[in-house]
Amino acid sequence: MYPRGAFGRIFAPGSKATHTKVKEYYQAVNSEPLTAVITNNHLAPTPFESARNYVARIQSDEHFQAINHQLADRSFMAERLERAEQRARASEKERERLEEIVRELELKTQQLRDLALEDVAWELGLHHEEGKWKGHGHIINIDGPKFYDFAPEQQKGSGGAIDLVMHVNNCNVRQAVVWLHERFGEAGAIGAAIAKSRQVTAEIIQLEPRDKFRLPVEDKSKWIEVYNYLTQKRGIPENFVEVLRKRGLVYADAQQNAVFVMRNLSEEPQALGAFLRGTRGENNTFKGYEKGTKRREGWFYFRLGGQPTSPVEKVVLLKSPIDAVSFAMLEYQRLGDVPPNRTLYMAVDNPKSLPVEQLQNIPNVQVAFDSDDAGNAAARATKELLPQSKRLKCKADDWNQQLLDYGQQLRQQQQQQQQQEQDDELSL
Repeated sequence: MYPRGAFGRIFAPGSKATHTKVKEYYQAVNSEPLTAVITNNHLAPTPFESARNYVARIQSDEHFQAINHQLADRSFMAERLERAEQRARASEKERERLEEIVRELELKTQQLRDLALEDVAWELGLHHEEGKWKGHGHIINIDGPKFYDFAPEQQKGSGGAIDLVMHVNNCNVRQAVVWLHERFGEAGAIGAAIAKSRQVTAEIIQLEPRDKFRLPVEDKSKWIEVYNYLTQKRGIPENFVEVLRKRGLVYADAQQNAVFVMRNLSEEPQALGAFLRGTRGENNTFKGYEKGTKRREGWFYFRLGGQPTSPVEKVVLLKSPIDAVSFAMLEYQRLGDVPPNRTLYMAVDNPKSLPVEQLQNIPNVQVAFDSDDAGNAAARATKELLPQSKRLKCKADDWNQQLLDYGQQLRQQQQQQQQQEQDDELSL
């Protein structure tokens, strides 16, 4: 926005400057220097002139207008010059920053690119003849990143700069890297090493057999202890513990751990992990994952409500398997039945393991992590991944403690009711 003194006085409605012609304006601006105008006696007060009349005369005087316009223009131009200099300085810094980014990207790109085998062959002392690289008893054909040696004593091939150096120089990997560094510098040697590692990694991925996850071996003799822990110490209803066991979702291992089976979300779920909760002793705090568990691909979960074939309409995310079961039981006791719509209860102890793709189109996602700082942070991270999710907070430290508190309240109510009934019988 231009200063009012610069152009506002020319076009401002109602001002005397409105009637000033553009040509006259520029003549005024470019007129005699300010010092000459200031010393002009026309601006000096006349004898017996009142202050009001003096101000009115000065404001209407063309010399005063010239000073006013010149000052405004000079201030405006100085401001524009300062802004231009600031933009220039900022542009220069931005240019330097972008140039540095480009240099870093070029270096990284160079390091990620293997050396051209033709250049390596030339440095190895081979000469190109009839489409082959010959010398030192080798007849090598190069095809992009691969090479093959047709010499009668060789008859083998491979790929990459390091392998070519190892083949021709009959050396090991370390010696080949040093040789490349001496001729192509650090960036070239690093690029060749990265390409070699990619090649080895691809071969391992393609050829190495996968170990299938194995659940801990079940020990049925330890089930009664695990069952008592879940029902008595954790307050989970006995019939639901049996339901989970019959579904193969929880059992006991030889260490008397409660094994919660973690499965994928496919139509035919497969066990890809297990969460273990120690139950032996009074204050057992052991908990962890079985070795080989795929935490990003398997979860402890179960469905309740609706029809077995109905799609899931609501998902409740909780920190642990015991919390998931506890929350479901609290809902069951609150509703007096299973949920009317198909609901999935899932244990997710970290947002990194969220099955976002499977949950992103489910409209009702409830995040029921603990109410502490860690739980709140996990809920915020989940909100970023699943914007439709809603936060639920428990009244107690966790949902299992809330289930225990609720059970205690029910028992107290039952005792009071029984006592009331006994008092009523005695009063009869």
